[in-house]
Amino acid sequence: MTNVDSGGRAAAEPNTILRATVGSKLHGLNLEATDDTDEMGVCVEPPEYVVGLRKFEQWVYRTQPEGHPSGPKDLDLTIYSLRKWVRLALAGNPTVLLLLFAPPSECRVRTATGAELQQMAPSFISRAVAEPYLGYFNAQRQRLTGERGGRALRKGLALEKPGAGYDTKYAMHMVRLGYQGIELLETGRITLPMPPAQREFTMAIRRGEVSLDEVLARATELEQRISGLKVSSSLPERPETDLIQDWMVRTYLGRWADTT
Repeated sequence: MTNVDSGGRAAAEPNTILRATVGSKLHGLNLEATDDTDEMGVCVEPPEYVVGLRKFEQWVYRTQPEGHPSGPKDLDLTIYSLRKWVRLALAGNPTVLLLLFAPPSECRVRTATGAELQQMAPSFISRAVAEPYLGYFNAQRQRLTGERGGRALRKGLALEKPGAGYDTKYAMHMVRLGYQGIELLETGRITLPMPPAQREFTMAIRRGEVSLDEVLARATELEQRISGLKVSSSLPERPETDLIQDWMVRTYLGRWADTT
Protein backbone atom coordinates (compact mmCIF):
# COMPACT_ATOMS: atom_id res chain seq x y z
CA MET A 1 0.00 0.00 0.00
CA THR A 2 1.21 3.45 -0.89
CA ASN A 3 0.68 6.80 0.72
CA VAL A 4 -1.64 9.46 -0.73
CA ASP A 5 -0.04 11.90 -3.15
CA SER A 6 -2.44 13.83 -5.38
CA GLY A 7 0.33 15.14 -7.62
CA GLY A 8 1.47 18.71 -7.92
CA ARG A 9 4.39 18.58 -5.54
CA ALA A 10 6.69 20.23 -8.08
CA ALA A 11 4.39 23.25 -8.28
CA ALA A 12 3.67 23.43 -4.56
CA GLU A 13 6.73 22.63 -2.49
CA PRO A 14 9.39 24.97 -3.94
CA ASN A 15 6.89 27.84 -4.18
CA THR A 16 5.35 27.61 -0.71
CA ILE A 17 5.14 30.95 1.11
CA LEU A 18 3.34 29.81 4.26
CA ARG A 19 2.89 26.37 5.83
CA ALA A 20 1.70 25.70 9.37
CA THR A 21 0.10 23.22 11.71
CA VAL A 22 -3.70 23.43 11.61
CA GLY A 23 -4.76 20.41 13.69
CA SER A 24 -5.28 19.90 17.42
CA LYS A 25 -1.72 20.96 18.25
CA LEU A 26 -2.29 24.46 16.86
CA HIS A 27 -5.21 24.94 19.25
CA GLY A 28 -3.39 23.45 22.24
CA LEU A 29 -5.86 20.54 22.24
CA ASN A 30 -3.57 17.66 21.32
CA LEU A 31 -2.97 14.52 23.33
CA GLU A 32 0.59 13.28 23.15
CA ALA A 33 1.10 10.00 21.31
CA THR A 34 -2.43 10.01 19.85
CA ASP A 35 -2.71 12.83 17.29
CA ASP A 36 -1.38 12.95 13.77
CA THR A 37 0.04 16.15 12.29
CA ASP A 38 -2.27 18.23 10.09
CA GLU A 39 -0.63 20.97 8.07
CA MET A 40 -1.81 23.50 5.52
CA GLY A 41 0.16 25.71 3.19
CA VAL A 42 -0.13 28.27 0.43
CA CYS A 43 2.07 28.47 -2.65
CA VAL A 44 2.50 30.98 -5.46
CA GLU A 45 2.25 28.59 -8.36
CA PRO A 46 4.38 29.17 -11.50
CA PRO A 47 2.89 31.02 -14.49
CA GLU A 48 2.32 27.89 -16.57
CA TYR A 49 -0.29 26.84 -13.98
CA VAL A 50 -2.08 30.19 -14.13
CA VAL A 51 -1.92 31.42 -17.73
CA GLY A 52 -0.76 28.19 -19.38
CA LEU A 53 -2.39 24.81 -19.92
CA ARG A 54 -1.25 23.12 -16.72
CA LYS A 55 -3.68 22.92 -13.82
CA PHE A 56 -2.96 23.22 -10.11
CA GLU A 57 -5.28 23.99 -7.20
CA GLN A 58 -3.80 21.98 -4.36
CA TRP A 59 -1.34 19.27 -3.50
CA VAL A 60 -2.55 16.71 -0.97
CA TYR A 61 -0.06 14.40 0.73
CA ARG A 62 -0.73 11.79 3.42
CA THR A 63 1.72 9.30 4.86
CA GLN A 64 -1.10 6.75 5.17
CA PRO A 65 -2.84 5.08 2.21
CA GLU A 66 -6.33 6.19 1.16
CA GLY A 67 -8.97 4.98 3.61
CA HIS A 68 -6.51 4.31 6.43
CA PRO A 69 -6.67 6.49 9.57
CA SER A 70 -3.64 8.58 10.43
CA GLY A 71 -1.68 7.86 13.60
CA PRO A 72 0.66 9.78 15.93
CA LYS A 73 3.59 9.89 13.52
CA ASP A 74 1.59 10.54 10.35
CA LEU A 75 1.33 13.71 8.29
CA ASP A 76 -1.76 15.03 6.50
CA LEU A 77 -0.73 17.98 4.33
CA THR A 78 -2.61 20.21 1.89
CA ILE A 79 -0.88 23.05 0.04
CA TYR A 80 -3.24 25.30 -1.89
CA SER A 81 -2.51 27.63 -4.75
CA LEU A 82 -2.71 31.21 -3.55
CA ARG A 83 -5.73 31.82 -5.76
CA LYS A 84 -7.69 28.88 -4.35
CA TRP A 85 -6.69 29.61 -0.76
CA VAL A 86 -7.88 33.21 -1.12
CA ARG A 87 -11.21 32.06 -2.55
CA LEU A 88 -11.73 29.73 0.39
CA ALA A 89 -10.66 32.38 2.90
CA LEU A 90 -13.03 34.97 1.41
CA ALA A 91 -15.80 32.39 1.68
CA GLY A 92 -15.09 32.22 5.42
CA ASN A 93 -13.80 28.65 5.59
CA PRO A 94 -12.85 28.31 9.29
CA THR A 95 -9.93 25.91 8.79
CA VAL A 96 -8.44 27.96 5.98
CA LEU A 97 -8.65 31.17 8.02
CA LEU A 98 -6.55 29.60 10.80
CA LEU A 99 -3.46 30.02 8.64
CA LEU A 100 -3.73 33.80 9.03
CA PHE A 101 -3.26 33.49 12.79
CA ALA A 102 -0.80 30.60 13.15
CA PRO A 103 2.10 31.80 15.34
CA PRO A 104 5.64 31.55 13.95
CA SER A 105 6.36 28.64 16.28
CA GLU A 106 3.76 26.56 14.40
CA CYS A 107 4.94 27.60 10.92
CA ARG A 108 7.23 25.23 9.04
CA VAL A 109 7.51 27.75 6.21
CA ARG A 110 6.96 31.50 6.60
CA THR A 111 8.66 33.56 3.94
CA ALA A 112 8.49 37.34 3.77
CA THR A 113 5.52 36.97 1.42
CA GLY A 114 3.87 34.53 3.82
CA ALA A 115 4.32 37.03 6.63
CA GLU A 116 2.69 39.69 4.42
CA LEU A 117 -0.29 37.40 3.91
CA GLN A 118 -0.72 36.99 7.66
CA GLN A 119 -0.45 40.76 8.13
CA MET A 120 -3.37 41.13 5.74
CA ALA A 121 -5.70 39.24 8.08
CA PRO A 122 -7.85 42.34 8.81
CA SER A 123 -8.65 42.61 5.09
CA PHE A 124 -10.10 39.09 5.08
CA ILE A 125 -12.15 39.26 8.26
CA SER A 126 -15.62 40.79 8.32
CA ARG A 127 -19.09 40.17 9.71
CA ALA A 128 -19.63 37.91 6.71
CA VAL A 129 -17.66 35.13 8.47
CA ALA A 130 -20.57 34.64 10.89
CA GLU A 131 -22.69 32.77 8.37
CA PRO A 132 -20.10 30.14 7.35
CA TYR A 133 -19.07 29.65 10.99
CA LEU A 134 -22.69 29.01 11.92
CA GLY A 135 -23.03 26.64 8.97
CA TYR A 136 -19.99 24.57 9.91
CA PHE A 137 -20.93 24.67 13.59
CA ASN A 138 -24.49 23.43 13.01
CA ALA A 139 -23.35 20.73 10.61
CA GLN A 140 -20.93 19.38 13.24
CA ARG A 141 -23.62 19.40 15.92
CA GLN A 142 -26.06 17.57 13.65
CA ARG A 143 -23.47 14.90 12.88
CA LEU A 144 -22.68 14.53 16.56
CA THR A 145 -26.34 13.98 17.47
CA GLY A 146 -27.15 11.81 14.47
CA GLU A 147 -29.34 14.35 12.65
CA ARG A 148 -26.92 14.35 9.71
CA GLY A 149 -24.70 11.50 8.59
CA GLY A 150 -24.62 9.45 11.80
CA ARG A 151 -23.17 10.12 15.24
CA ALA A 152 -19.69 11.00 14.00
CA LEU A 153 -18.48 7.55 15.01
CA ARG A 154 -14.92 8.20 14.03
CA LYS A 155 -11.55 7.14 15.38
CA GLY A 156 -11.98 9.49 18.37
CA LEU A 157 -14.81 7.36 19.74
CA ALA A 158 -13.00 4.14 19.01
CA LEU A 159 -9.60 5.10 20.40
CA GLU A 160 -10.04 7.81 23.02
CA LYS A 161 -13.10 7.69 25.30
CA PRO A 162 -15.53 4.97 24.18
CA GLY A 163 -17.26 5.09 27.58
CA ALA A 164 -18.37 8.68 27.09
CA GLY A 165 -21.14 7.66 24.72
CA TYR A 166 -20.24 10.19 22.06
CA ASP A 167 -17.25 11.15 19.93
CA THR A 168 -15.39 13.34 22.39
CA LYS A 169 -12.78 14.60 19.93
CA TYR A 170 -15.41 15.59 17.40
CA ALA A 171 -17.43 17.37 20.10
CA MET A 172 -14.31 19.15 21.35
CA HIS A 173 -13.64 20.60 17.92
CA MET A 174 -17.27 21.65 17.56
CA VAL A 175 -17.10 23.67 20.78
CA ARG A 176 -13.66 25.00 19.84
CA LEU A 177 -15.11 26.25 16.55
CA GLY A 178 -17.83 28.09 18.45
CA TYR A 179 -15.39 29.82 20.78
CA GLN A 180 -13.17 30.85 17.91
CA GLY A 181 -16.09 32.15 15.85
CA ILE A 182 -17.05 34.41 18.73
CA GLU A 183 -13.51 35.68 19.23
CA LEU A 184 -13.10 36.33 15.51
CA LEU A 185 -16.32 38.36 15.34
CA GLU A 186 -15.47 40.29 18.50
CA THR A 187 -11.80 41.03 17.86
CA GLY A 188 -11.00 40.21 14.22
CA ARG A 189 -8.42 37.65 15.36
CA ILE A 190 -8.12 34.09 16.70
CA THR A 191 -5.80 33.39 19.64
CA LEU A 192 -3.65 30.30 19.00
CA PRO A 193 -3.31 28.22 21.01
CA MET A 194 -6.70 28.79 22.62
CA PRO A 195 -6.94 30.93 25.79
CA PRO A 196 -6.48 28.80 28.94
CA ALA A 197 -10.07 28.83 30.26
CA GLN A 198 -11.58 27.84 26.92
CA ARG A 199 -8.84 25.31 26.29
CA GLU A 200 -9.43 23.61 29.64
CA PHE A 201 -13.16 23.19 29.00
CA THR A 202 -12.67 21.86 25.50
CA MET A 203 -9.99 19.45 26.71
CA ALA A 204 -12.36 18.28 29.45
CA ILE A 205 -14.76 17.35 26.66
CA ARG A 206 -12.04 15.40 24.91
CA ARG A 207 -11.16 13.58 28.13
CA GLY A 208 -14.80 12.50 28.48
CA GLU A 209 -15.37 14.56 31.63
CA VAL A 210 -18.34 16.50 30.21
CA SER A 211 -21.70 14.87 29.49
CA LEU A 212 -23.22 15.08 26.04
CA ASP A 213 -26.09 17.13 27.47
CA GLU A 214 -23.60 19.69 28.83
CA VAL A 215 -21.77 19.77 25.51
CA LEU A 216 -24.99 20.45 23.61
CA ALA A 217 -26.06 23.11 26.11
CA ARG A 218 -22.76 24.91 25.64
CA ALA A 219 -23.14 24.55 21.88
CA THR A 220 -26.50 26.29 22.03
CA GLU A 221 -25.01 29.18 24.00
CA LEU A 222 -22.16 29.56 21.53
CA GLU A 223 -24.50 29.47 18.54
CA GLN A 224 -26.68 32.19 20.05
CA ARG A 225 -23.68 34.44 20.64
CA ILE A 226 -22.42 34.01 17.08
CA SER A 227 -25.91 34.72 15.74
CA GLY A 228 -26.04 37.93 17.76
CA LEU A 229 -22.59 39.01 16.59
CA LYS A 230 -23.65 38.58 12.99
CA VAL A 231 -25.50 41.85 13.52
CA SER A 232 -23.71 43.56 16.42
CA SER A 233 -20.04 42.93 15.55
CA SER A 234 -17.98 46.05 14.91
CA LEU A 235 -16.16 44.34 12.02
CA PRO A 236 -16.68 45.65 8.47
CA GLU A 237 -19.64 44.26 6.60
CA ARG A 238 -17.49 42.69 3.87
CA PRO A 239 -13.80 41.81 3.28
CA GLU A 240 -11.55 44.21 1.38
CA THR A 241 -11.51 42.27 -1.86
CA ASP A 242 -9.97 45.04 -3.99
CA LEU A 243 -7.01 45.39 -1.63
CA ILE A 244 -6.56 41.60 -1.55
CA GLN A 245 -6.67 41.35 -5.32
CA ASP A 246 -4.10 44.12 -5.76
CA TRP A 247 -1.77 42.31 -3.35
CA MET A 248 -2.26 39.01 -5.17
CA VAL A 249 -1.40 40.51 -8.56
CA ARG A 250 1.74 42.15 -7.17
CA THR A 251 2.72 38.92 -5.44
CA TYR A 252 2.31 36.73 -8.50
CA LEU A 253 4.10 39.12 -10.84
CA GLY A 254 6.90 39.72 -8.36
CA ARG A 255 7.40 36.00 -7.74
CA TRP A 256 7.47 35.20 -11.43
CA ALA A 257 9.92 38.02 -12.14
CA ASP A 258 12.27 36.63 -9.49
CA THR A 259 12.20 33.09 -10.92
CA THR A 260 12.53 33.77 -14.65
